[in-house]
Amino acid sequence: MSLPPLPEPLPSPVADSHVHIDMGTGKSHNAWDLDNNATEIEDLIQQAAKVNVTKIVNVGCEIPGARFAIDFANRYPNVFAAVALHPNEAPRIARVDGVNNYQAALDEIAVLASDSNCVAVGETGLDFFRTTESKDLAIQEESFRFHINLAKELDKTLMIHDRDSHDAVLKVLDSEGAPRRVMMHCFSGDAEFAKACLDRGFYLSFAGTVTFKNAANLRDALKVVPIDQLLVETDAPFLTPDPYRGLPNASYLIPLTMRFMAQYRGEDLSDLCEAVMVNTHQAFNLAA
Repeated sequence: MSLPPLPEPLPSPVADSHVHIDMGTGKSHNAWDLDNNATEIEDLIQQAAKVNVTKIVNVGCEIPGARFAIDFANRYPNVFAAVALHPNEAPRIARVDGVNNYQAALDEIAVLASDSNCVAVGETGLDFFRTTESKDLAIQEESFRFHINLAKELDKTLMIHDRDSHDAVLKVLDSEGAPRRVMMHCFSGDAEFAKACLDRGFYLSFAGTVTFKNAANLRDALKVVPIDQLLVETDAPFLTPDPYRGLPNASYLIPLTMRFMAQYRGEDLSDLCEAVMVNTHQAFNLAA
């Protein structure tokens, strides 16, 4: 499947705060590796730079992907890593590979997360859409609590995955005590939930889903986010913004989402780009 064309460049640099490069341009895990796919990876980075997407936070949410994320960040400037066991991956490992392998996976995540180019622990959280069995849900919450405390221990940003679990995510975060910096990845709630997150000081990151015709709740949420708590992401290769919904996503398509957000919020695009870049540096404790 071909990628969409390059959009018009943004007037000033922004960052893609959540992408999965190791998944390539398809939807299978670990589709790419750094050696065999170096040309494709470098091309995506260069295409992003052409449209002023100059920094990337690449996310590994199972062990092979987390290893890739660290290696990737250590090879390429302006690429940073986030690592965790995805909320659906933790119970899968415990169920399929056994509790010992699950614990070993958490131990490895802790080591990988301590890397200097790892800026976030995530994506972690709760997912009540794909994980439904009570035993699996218990493991999922246990894993979430582990990652929350790992982020606090390492003073890394916590990157939250929340699917159909808004209230439960906040309940766990409140009970454990959130780290200093929390990002709600691919924000999926309404304005009321957005306010609950904003009141806790969280950053809200919007993906291409905010451009979808059936996403009025996301646009309501977008309206209430102060400009200093707003981030943007692709979640590539998923969630490609309109008008290319259904095609593979990539970091160079960030301008489509940024332009939509600026227009919907009634803000100058240059001002929004500058604010989002400042927010990215603060959200991930990056040097400007």
